[in-house]
Parts: sequence; C-alpha cells; structure tokens
Amino acid sequence: MSRLLTALAALLPLAAAAQHHPAAPPATHPPGHQMPADTTHAGHQHTPGMDMSGAMPADSSHAGMHHMGMGNMSHAYSRRLPMSRNGSGTAWNPDQTPMYMWMQHKGPWMLMHHGSAFLRYTNQNFTNGDARGRANRVDGPNWLMTMAQRTIGQRGLLNLTLMVSLDPLTETAGGYPLLFQTGESYKGRPLIDKQHPHDLFSGLSVGYTHAVSDDVDVTAYFGYPGEPAIGPVAFMHRISAMPNPDAPLSHHWTDATHITFGVATLGVRYRQFRLEGSNFTGREPDEHRYGFDRVRADSWAGRLSWNPTSTLALQVSHAFIKSPEDLHPDDNVRRTTASVLHSRSWGERHYLSSALVWGMNEGHGPRPAHAFLAETNLTLGRPTFYGRYELVQKDSEELDFYSIGPTDQLLAGVYNINALTLGASYRLASLGGARGPELHVGGQLTGYLIPEELQGFHYSMSSVGPGYGKFPLSASVYVRVNAPWMKPMSM
Repeated sequence: MSRLLTALAALLPLAAAAQHHPAAPPATHPPGHQMPADTTHAGHQHTPGMDMSGAMPADSSHAGMHHMGMGNMSHAYSRRLPMSRNGSGTAWNPDQTPMYMWMQHKGPWMLMHHGSAFLRYTNQNFTNGDARGRANRVDGPNWLMTMAQRTIGQRGLLNLTLMVSLDPLTETAGGYPLLFQTGESYKGRPLIDKQHPHDLFSGLSVGYTHAVSDDVDVTAYFGYPGEPAIGPVAFMHRISAMPNPDAPLSHHWTDATHITFGVATLGVRYRQFRLEGSNFTGREPDEHRYGFDRVRADSWAGRLSWNPTSTLALQVSHAFIKSPEDLHPDDNVRRTTASVLHSRSWGERHYLSSALVWGMNEGHGPRPAHAFLAETNLTLGRPTFYGRYELVQKDSEELDFYSIGPTDQLLAGVYNINALTLGASYRLASLGGARGPELHVGGQLTGYLIPEELQGFHYSMSSVGPGYGKFPLSASVYVRVNAPWMKPMSM
C-alpha cells in the first residue's frame, strides 16, 4: 500500500492549494441539473434522468432541489460529477452515456437499480461438423446491481453497492460455450471454449468521498468483492456491449478483475482527471460460485482517467497480479491497459456508444500477449445495431493446442485469433408501463479468422483431436430484459 500512497501524493499539493482558496461547499447534485418547474416526484415513478451538459456555475441556486428529494442525484464517488459517469467499480463512463435504471428515494438515501438478463440459444462453430468447440445450448447470462448513496454533511458522499448474478444457476457445467474463450478452471481443468459464470455475489462495496473543493475529491473504496483500478468499465456495464450476450475474448486481458475478493482503492480527482491506486487479491474467483474467497491483498494497480469532453472517457492502467490462475499458482501477471470510451446521445433513445480497448499480459506465456477490442452500439429508438471486433493473442498453453514436430514432440505457438460479431436487436415493449423493464429480441453472428495451425488436428497434453476447421461461425438468438432507459431532464 505504501507504493499506492506515494503515487497519489503527487496530487496532494492540489488539495492544499484548494484549502488556501476555499470555494463554497460543493453542490449536492451534479452539474447542470435544473429541475423543470412542472416536474413532480410523487412515488418517484416518473423521476426523469439527468442533463449531461456540463458544470454548474458557482452561483447557481440549489433552492428546491432538496425539497424535491433530488439532492443526492450525483456520481457515486463525487458530488460534482454527473450520475451518468458511473461505470463499474470506480471506472468512468462518458458523461453522455445513456442510463438504464430504476430510481427511488428513501429518506436521505437515493437508490439506483440496474440489471440485464438474457434467455438465448447459442450454436458455436456450427459450420464445421465435429470440429473442436462445437456446442449448442440454451442459457441465460444475467446480473443485477443496486446502489445506495447519500450525502454526509456539507462535503461527504457515502455509496454502498451490491451486485449479484444468477449465473451459477443458469450457466452450469463451468459456463456457457464461447469459441476461443479461455480463463479460470472447473473441476481441476482449464476452461477452454467456455465463458465462466460469475459469482452469486459479484460486488459488495462501500465508498466514501470527501470534497476538498469543487475541483478536488478524495475517495476511499473497499470491496469484498469489488473492482480494483485496472482497465475500463467492465464489459457487463459498458453500453457499447449491452446488446451482446457474450463476454469479450479479451476479457482476461482487460477487465477480468471486475470481481475481486478483497480490494482497497484510494483515489484523487482533480477536475476531469482522476488518479487511483488499489491493493487487492490477485487470485481470480474459484469455481465455487456461491461463497466468498479468501482475501490475499497481494497485488496492486494504478489507473489514470481523463474525461476531456462530455462524450469521451480515457484511461491507462497497470497492475501486478499475483497468481491469478488456480492451475498456475507460480505465474504472476503484469497487465497494462488503455481505452477510449465514446458516447453521444441525441433525441429520445437515440445514441451511439463505442469502445476501443487494448490490453497486454506479461508473465503467463513465453512473451507478452496482446488483445485489442473495438465495439459499437447504435440505438435508434426501438432498433439497435451493434458490432464487435477483437484480435487476441493466445498461446498453446492457453488453448491446450499444439502442433507436432518432425520427431513427434509437441510444438508450442502463439496464435492470432480474429473475431467479428455483427448483431441487431429490437425493443418489443416496456413491461408493466413506461417505467417497467424493457423486452428486446435479437440475434448475432460471429465469424473467426484463425491461423492454419488451428484448423487441422490438434495435440493436447492428453489427447489428439480435430481442430477448429476453416472459418468457424457461431450464432445466437435471444430475448433480453433490462432496466428501463431514463429520459434526460434536458429533453
């Protein structure tokens, strides 16, 4: 933890300078949130969303906001940032990110409920008969998150977060089939061509933020489990990935630490910059998805975030992760990531949200392995069109896939996996009225461009079998239920 404190100390002079020129106590709601004169909040069933436009002038009047029960409408970890910047853990979204949630007020508390659940049929590598990774099934990836926050005095903000997933019930036998996916294990064997389920308790955290001034916040965040300061907003919470039921193949290169059993993060915000350091448990969750794993506090991470405009969120991060894989306890990983998230909203339910993410792992294989992701979500009212491209480097050990040499020895290699997904969905209805959950129907097709070595027979440490075949294709059709879209107040 001493390294984290040293890194964060660089920003402390900013806080000291702010104390010499104190501003008025920070606002208790984010910038620009003027309440329309005719707005009511009876029952909070029609509470509108938020204006994402920018900073509130210092002399803005806050009269009526507390009376209306809206005084807590802010970011989870800053009283001077908009709620729409909330991501996963302490990561930032762009301010124009659309929000899907239910909101309610209980005394001084504001409650926000988010969630998404799929019921889908997936057919992996259906173009190659008995090829490796061939699988089809019905499954249901899902998650639900509740956040509760309230102001403390004139400068404090308290946030409590609970996230759960019923994946242990809906994703049996180690997870759902996903061609070329790797990471974690089940019954002593590595998961290959499968995405592991998430834990029943995927997040349980508390965060406290103290506003030194309008420009400077200091935040302490603790999670068991929680998410350390590494990578962008996790894929489950990125709007650009929202319509896609599949986890990215680059998950274990960029955001796999979003469920960590034991994390402590200290962060400092200066205007649109945020510097964070985390101490956390490096070991990924075990296969027992209903329990809580042992806290190890043996790894560290640092992240610098910057939102230069209301449409962009940038971050760079680096982490030392001790023994992340249960089957490779002696392998430590150094992970470096960089990302650009973009969101732009216009009109009612019209927005474009995209992500560019790069990640690199060092230490597990013979050389650094890279992953690159580009994804986008274009929503035009009821229809949504989306896509994802990934280039991921996976080695022979990761895939348990070897070629055979001239003397019958196994030869290792590093393989470039290219995957392109194109999909579309359509919002059928809002169940139970305008503020009820949304029902969507959709489908997608994924094509893979892979090296010739992966197409033919493969040799593993224990068997010989067919490869993936030429140009594997996978497809899914689904219905999705998610929290309702929130109308921005500026509309």
